[in-house]
Amino acid sequence: MLFGRRTLANNNGSAFSAFVVTSAASNAAPVHCLLTDRAYDMLLSSLRTSIFCSCRSAGKSFQQSGHHRGPQLRQWLVKRGQSTITVEAGASSSSPAAVPNASTNRTLGRWLLGCSGLVVGAVVLGGVTRLTESGLSMVDWHLVREMRPPQTKAEWEAEFSKYQQFPEFKIMNHDMTLPEFKFIFYMEWGHRMWGRLVGLAYVLPTVYFWRKGYFTRSMKGKVLGLCGFVFFQGLLGWYMVKSGLEDKPESHDIPRVSQYRLSAHLGSALLLYCASLWTGLTMLLPAHKLAETKHITQLRRFAKGTGGLVFLTALSGAFVAGLDAGLVYNSFPKMGERWIPDDLLAFSPALKNVFENPTTVQFDHRILAISTMTAITGLYLFSRRMLLPRRAKVAISLLTAMAYGQVALGISTLLLYVPTPLAAVHQSGSVALLSLAIWVLAELRKMPK
Repeated sequence: MLFGRRTLANNNGSAFSAFVVTSAASNAAPVHCLLTDRAYDMLLSSLRTSIFCSCRSAGKSFQQSGHHRGPQLRQWLVKRGQSTITVEAGASSSSPAAVPNASTNRTLGRWLLGCSGLVVGAVVLGGVTRLTESGLSMVDWHLVREMRPPQTKAEWEAEFSKYQQFPEFKIMNHDMTLPEFKFIFYMEWGHRMWGRLVGLAYVLPTVYFWRKGYFTRSMKGKVLGLCGFVFFQGLLGWYMVKSGLEDKPESHDIPRVSQYRLSAHLGSALLLYCASLWTGLTMLLPAHKLAETKHITQLRRFAKGTGGLVFLTALSGAFVAGLDAGLVYNSFPKMGERWIPDDLLAFSPALKNVFENPTTVQFDHRILAISTMTAITGLYLFSRRMLLPRRAKVAISLLTAMAYGQVALGISTLLLYVPTPLAAVHQSGSVALLSLAIWVLAELRKMPK
């Protein structure tokens, strides 16, 4: 009797793995018996029990007959035990829950890249929602109930009536019609539904891959962190919206969400995107065997610092959006008639200007954008002196080209008084620039030990 694991095919052609027991006599054709994993384990346990009982009865008979066969019996038991252990080890190594290999890594990498693409969609859609001033149209938050938008005229009027109780309608949109409300409602509703889609794209495959044994111990921690970040992002989004629904009698400003909460919402989305993209790329792109020289080490540090600067510039753009700071000085390179405007430090204390003074926020974003472009240019020139793999050279070149294109988009958006389509493209450009920076870092990473 022979038994072991084989790969078979079912009726639809897909492959599966199972245990096959083959029994063959000298005068008969082989007979195959297909076993599931559970049946195989039960069979193996029964065999071990039978062998153990046989050995005990044999030992008693030897003692009763006066034959001292202790050494021979122990030797025979050791051989049987080694045989059983070998069979179990072979079965374990062939099981579906084995250590992930190159094929499972490719599957996980593609999944994470797909998730990161959905996060980009959420960021872009959120930006358009803000630019069309639609973010405060849904005045409550329900995880499941709001997935169904209003259908009848009565339902729409009830939803519109709720919106009319809040400051945005009273101060800015008091003459809004129901069709106009439907537009901004659907914008916000679409953004929220996209967020739920992102959550499902992370959680459901995580459960499936976990059960299939695709994750290593370190990978389990990473995917749990990503799923937790998705839920945190949803709660943070509602926390941001609530800030725009509050009555602020002491404020003479138009109703808007807190720039602090908006920046936190965008920043956490970008962190989720970066983590997913980095993990996916490192699973799909093999690391280059670079010579560990002083220049390579300096290039890696330069690339990390540049990537951090790209992220910081994108985050400062959230403060520009939150305060409508793009509408303060619509000229370039000067701000009005001066290089440094008079109201740069109008607020007291001085630190308050960095986050709440629209003039200072726009000034800071300009400085960060030019600094980022300069740093990327320096990274490109420094990399030209080295012998790098082709993929790394392409990534750095595309990063440089995108940096100049993003600065051009930003200047155009400013000079044209922030038109919605151009502003949306500019925001998308920041995500593209961040993506290229992550790609460069993935190409320059060290070989795993």
